[in-house]
Amino acid sequence: MGESGTGKTTSMRKLPPETTLYIDCDKKGLSWKGWKAQYSEEKKNYIRTDFPSIVLSALKKTEEKWTDKQVVVVDTLNGIMVADEMRRCKETGYDKWQDLAQSIYDIVDYALTMRDNLTVVFIAHTQTDHDDAGYLFTRIKTNGKKLNKISLESKFNTVLLAKCSDGNYVFETQSNFSTAKSPLGAFSETEKEIPNDITRVIEALKDF
Repeated sequence: MGESGTGKTTSMRKLPPETTLYIDCDKKGLSWKGWKAQYSEEKKNYIRTDFPSIVLSALKKTEEKWTDKQVVVVDTLNGIMVADEMRRCKETGYDKWQDLAQSIYDIVDYALTMRDNLTVVFIAHTQTDHDDAGYLFTRIKTNGKKLNKISLESKFNTVLLAKCSDGNYVFETQSNFSTAKSPLGAFSETEKEIPNDITRVIEALKDF
């Protein structure tokens, strides 16, 4: 998770395209030179969509048919949420927000049941709130009160905060006024921040 421009998409640059499925829910393309030679619909490793039903369908196909895939990237959850909200902006009532929460929950919940040799990476934007005492706290940005109540971070063992620190693009691995977290022993106690390379993270989490 992270603000725009903090290196979230770029951190995926070292993933092997042959065994990766990239679901581009922001529909803006990837953020490094030469990505089009690596990912495309023709290569069957790139899907550009913000429809939650298509994202869920792609996950199910990866589980059942595309067994050569070892990593799925969903970039971003917010792309799905915003697009779904805009498509239904003229609707009123509670059902719209219930459906939105359900569609995101279904995607995340299904990913948790997928095969052990597959890693699903969800990318999300963040929002930073102030509490009554004036403290800042950063978390995944969600649309609607229902998703806030679910707290998406509670569904994951690992949540990394992407940021730019002293000109370096890094992941924050533990909470520092944020919902960032990682399993005990995945990173050393001195590694509160690590380079923004998702392949290193996947390697570190193999034993978990």
